[in-house]
Amino acid sequence: MKMKTVKALIVALSMSTMAMGATTVFAEDATEAVAEAAENEDQAKADEVAALIDAIYVQERTDDTDEQCKAAKEAWDALTDEQKELVEGEEADPDYFGRDTGDASKDDPRNGDDIGENELLVVSFGTSFNDSRAEDIGGIEKALEEAYPDWSVRRAFTAQIIINHVQARDGEAIDNMTQALDRAVANGVKNLVVQPTHLMHGAEYDEMCEAIAEYEDKFESVKIAEPMLGEVGEDATVINDDKKAAAEAIVNAAVEASDYDALDAAAEDGTAFVFMGHGTSHTAAVTYSQMQTQMGALGYDNIFIGTVEGEPEETACDAVIAAVKDAGYSKVILRPLMVVAGDHANNDMAGDDEDSWKSMFEASGEFESIDTQISGMGRIPAIEDIYVAHTGAAIEAE
Repeated sequence: MKMKTVKALIVALSMSTMAMGATTVFAEDATEAVAEAAENEDQAKADEVAALIDAIYVQERTDDTDEQCKAAKEAWDALTDEQKELVEGEEADPDYFGRDTGDASKDDPRNGDDIGENELLVVSFGTSFNDSRAEDIGGIEKALEEAYPDWSVRRAFTAQIIINHVQARDGEAIDNMTQALDRAVANGVKNLVVQPTHLMHGAEYDEMCEAIAEYEDKFESVKIAEPMLGEVGEDATVINDDKKAAAEAIVNAAVEASDYDALDAAAEDGTAFVFMGHGTSHTAAVTYSQMQTQMGALGYDNIFIGTVEGEPEETACDAVIAAVKDAGYSKVILRPLMVVAGDHANNDMAGDDEDSWKSMFEASGEFESIDTQISGMGRIPAIEDIYVAHTGAAIEAE
């Protein structure tokens, strides 16, 4: 082969190789561009859902709320599993629609008409945890219905954020205070008794009373029953029959759910029970201190009261950890001091995040074991009896 021919062949091969390389680079660039575009599209769809969730994560109901709840769920259902994991907003996250909290169909929203002249309105803060809503709040409502068959039991939640969550995710419509009271008026209710499921005369109780006051002239009689723990009292030493009954009920339930036959047996084994409440900056915060006093009066020395908010100060998690340690207990069982076992019980108390009570007790390194009992107070028969008695007292009051 002539030299010129060889050189020409070499040049041709080089040019061909260069062209193939350029094609490969172009193909790789194109693939990356397509992948990036798809990723951007996935995030855009997830962001749209996050914005729709944030729009209904509000405490005020508007004329657009029903449509907003519907739109948020439809947009969520249209996402792929991968896109759902990308949902993140000011309040939004994949758990808003994706977390399994039980079967919503087992709950009765008690929002029907045909009420009659006598209505018993059960007012709760509310929860989006389906099982707890049915067993804890529903348990109290059923107990009242059985005790007072001449009264129609209806429900109202004070947390619109929760009402919207349940409606968007599960299609269950729960009345807020305004809707429930308007329903009562529209149905011609004459005698209204309101039973709050709140623990105490706190901020939520006060807000409920303010809402009811605006409707007092629309009924022949309006009566508000006591919350679970009754009157607050001036200081931490004040206890009453309601607090005693509640203390006995929750401790008995906790022991029954444990591996111990009795509270004394738990104490002998070095086990303390810690009940975690919500806490409040309201003057009613002293109620938590009173419950600790009540535990002591009953001889329940291995029972400790704490709060998520750390108000009062001695109920903060670090303070409770120190108290349990100083008392010489090496094992701990955590349980909510709340009517419902909802977000606080599942996350703030028993969650795996480093700021949960379970994690903080473990991180202290002071205890052999940390166990949790996720169960609301509303499903305890003796607690339901307290509400039944309070409702009866309100019905009979002049």
